[in-house]
Amino acid sequence: MQDKLYEFIMKVQSISKIGMLFSKDPYAIENYEELQELSRDLIEHFGEYQLNRENFFIRDIYPTPNISVRTFIFNDKNQLLLVKEKAFGTWSLPGGWCDLFSTAQENAIREVKEEAGKEVVINKILGVTSREPYIKNKSLCEYTIVFEATIVKDLKTFCHEISDVDFFDLDNLPEISHKYTYKEIKRILDNRSNDKVIFD
Repeated sequence: MQDKLYEFIMKVQSISKIGMLFSKDPYAIENYEELQELSRDLIEHFGEYQLNRENFFIRDIYPTPNISVRTFIFNDKNQLLLVKEKAFGTWSLPGGWCDLFSTAQENAIREVKEEAGKEVVINKILGVTSREPYIKNKSLCEYTIVFEATIVKDLKTFCHEISDVDFFDLDNLPEISHKYTYKEIKRILDNRSNDKVIFD
């Protein structure tokens, strides 16, 4: 029970940080700040110690890479499922940053459900890749865990960040997002066709 309580408090701390980072609404920011303060007090009380840092997620001791997930989903025509990002107008594999206290597989399933409106089962891992060679911001270190999944249910809904969901022929993909580039997708597809798993 104590472990679950601690996970819950840390989850609130994480959500408040994300909200403060991305929200533009001043009232929402105030609420996130309050949640951050309350959860910090609970953690200090729960752990019976005081923390001098303002935020538990500032990496001021030992920097570590960011971890994200992406999922390849194919239909019976061997077409690839992509989601269209409302903010950029480009297409991407469903995926994103991993949440605290969820496994990589759980994160991948959740991202597909939210972004593509599909319930899936994970079949296998296609790779663990470093994004450094493919991104312009060289100060960002990101590892991506890449899965392949099968759809078990079409929910026919997707989140507000996505404007469209569709399948595409592998030799005729639309404009691909910078979040997981065409070169990265092509690399996974080439290795998949040869039954290889990538480990950078």
